[in-house]
Amino acid sequence: MAMTVRPRRSVLYMPGSNARALEKGRTLPADALILDLEDAVAPDAKAEARATIKAAIAAGGYGGRELVVRVNALSTQWGYDDLVMAAGSGADAVLLPKVESADTVRQAEAVLRAHGAPEGQRIWCMMETPMAMLNVREIAGASAKLGALVMGTSDLAKDLHAAHTRDRLPMITSLGLCLLAARAYGLAILDGVHLDLADDEGFAHACRQGLELGFDGKTLIHPKTLAVCNAVFAPSADEVAFSRRIIEAHAAAVAEGKGVLLVDGKLIENLHVENARRLVAMAEAIAALEAGA
Repeated sequence: MAMTVRPRRSVLYMPGSNARALEKGRTLPADALILDLEDAVAPDAKAEARATIKAAIAAGGYGGRELVVRVNALSTQWGYDDLVMAAGSGADAVLLPKVESADTVRQAEAVLRAHGAPEGQRIWCMMETPMAMLNVREIAGASAKLGALVMGTSDLAKDLHAAHTRDRLPMITSLGLCLLAARAYGLAILDGVHLDLADDEGFAHACRQGLELGFDGKTLIHPKTLAVCNAVFAPSADEVAFSRRIIEAHAAAVAEGKGVLLVDGKLIENLHVENARRLVAMAEAIAALEAGA
């Protein structure tokens, strides 16, 4: 399935109850912001956080940044009201926590539709439990409104009794299953957070690993990590230049009726041309986002 090209290199969680943080989000170089009503908000602050997020989105000023509201689960006392607010908030997407079945997606979608959610508002799913890993295929195909899968590796490691290692080998099976499902159903997919904010080298390594595995970007918990994350997940200048040469050479070859194409000594096939177009489109989308930020 074809995917819409939209930068999601850096996706920063922001507590919905903190108006100052939401204000700061208007100036941060994040591709997307997750305005959180779940883990980051105490039970007695949920209603106030709901109003704070709604007001922040209504006030605007976020440029081209994608705005996502993470709600509480429908099984909680706050979930329904969260979805009602999110439906009319103007958010680009609603992030559902601890999704374990297609029914969870469809139930949330029904509430959003009933309360006037625009057609373009997407549903994102947190993938953070063993059951989610086992059911990821049905979750990814649950709705045409689905836009992204988001790895919740901290909760997943807890449930798996797994260690947080540098190379994340205990997570590889889970990461791979979700990547397969996301790509099969044309969804974006975001890597989990890196918890040790003092471990700059380890964070950079995790970003590079996520890129190599195929993730679109990484979820983050602190603005200090934005620059590295953006740099790692963006196509390099060399990659973009080579991609442009591939596209130009392919167009010339097609015009001349040639079936074999060499660029810089490398044999180029249609799959390389398709990837080149994706990289160039992403570079252009990043430039447009940063210009409008």
